[in-house]
Amino acid sequence: MRLRTGRLLLLGLLAGMVAASLPRSLRAAESGFSVSIDASHAQPRQVEEATVAVLQRDYGLAWRTMAKALEENRPELLNAAFVGIAKDKLTQAISNQASNGLRRRYIDRGHTVRVVFYSIDGSAIEMHDTARIEIQLLDGDKVVHSEKATMFYVALMSPAENSWKVRALQSVPGF
Repeated sequence: MRLRTGRLLLLGLLAGMVAASLPRSLRAAESGFSVSIDASHAQPRQVEEATVAVLQRDYGLAWRTMAKALEENRPELLNAAFVGIAKDKLTQAISNQASNGLRRRYIDRGHTVRVVFYSIDGSAIEMHDTARIEIQLLDGDKVVHSEKATMFYVALMSPAENSWKVRALQSVPGF
């Protein structure tokens, strides 16, 4: 029994080392959106590796959630990843497009994110995202407009329950 427990512990350690050596964008693949985060210049405090991994997962999931909510015109989906003004603005966007019989589809081409601010008390993180996306406007199942773009976003995230949620997401001119 002791030998088996030792092997399991060794296998667990090796799996952890392999996962830690993978690029962050590969570890975030579960989100459906490719997110790469650089937190090396965060101020006024450093972002712990575990927090970076969770931010990467949760920011990717937020984009996937937003994309699904906009494509299906289902604002209730936003509850999983958005709070505050970000949720309010997206809910309004969904209402506007639904009233016009439209839907919006996001096709991800990758997000390069820099953490620029991490509050001393750990209650807020500001990130700058360079997002390569394709946005399609649909009328029923017909694509009426499609645009590939590199967009720049400022995102403010805060901890909630056992994840980070997007509190503000604002597109801005290039950084």
